[in-house]
Amino acid sequence: DVLARLVYGGRVSLFVGFFSTAVSMLIGVPVGLLAGYLRGKTEIIVMRITDIFMSFPAIVLILVAVAVVGPSLWSVSVIIGILGWTQFARIVYAKVLSVSQQEYVEAARAIGSGRATIILRYVLPNSVAPILIAATFGMASSILMESALSFLGMGVQPPTASWGNMIYEAQSIAILSM
Repeated sequence: DVLARLVYGGRVSLFVGFFSTAVSMLIGVPVGLLAGYLRGKTEIIVMRITDIFMSFPAIVLILVAVAVVGPSLWSVSVIIGILGWTQFARIVYAKVLSVSQQEYVEAARAIGSGRATIILRYVLPNSVAPILIAATFGMASSILMESALSFLGMGVQPPTASWGNMIYEAQSIAILSM
């Protein structure tokens, strides 16, 4: 029945949201940390690559990538995750620029702490709040992107229930009944 498919489709959508957000965070957070803390040429190169990725419409890139790889639950999740890292990189980069100028980071540098220690013990823990907020928005946008792809036929394939597939099926039924 429709309720069972809706609940199962919610499970699929939540999987895509969690998995793609995790992939985006695994790529974007370290990139933003390195660009914000190391500065110089690393910052310029990394942030220009981020700008290039952000300049293309996400739905177009995802449609092309899914068309090349093939539509499935895993491919959609991975592709959305890989192409969603830029938001995390930008947010972490901005927060690291702010946190790295704080007195406790300067004190850690003064006592001789290494870069990795400063990044992992002082900068990253103080950058968690914006990362968590971005993750919640990233999950929502991933679910919407998966639903849009499934509606277009490039997402989760029809035997598996998905919210986008269900909307497509409901639309085609409404058109046929007219």
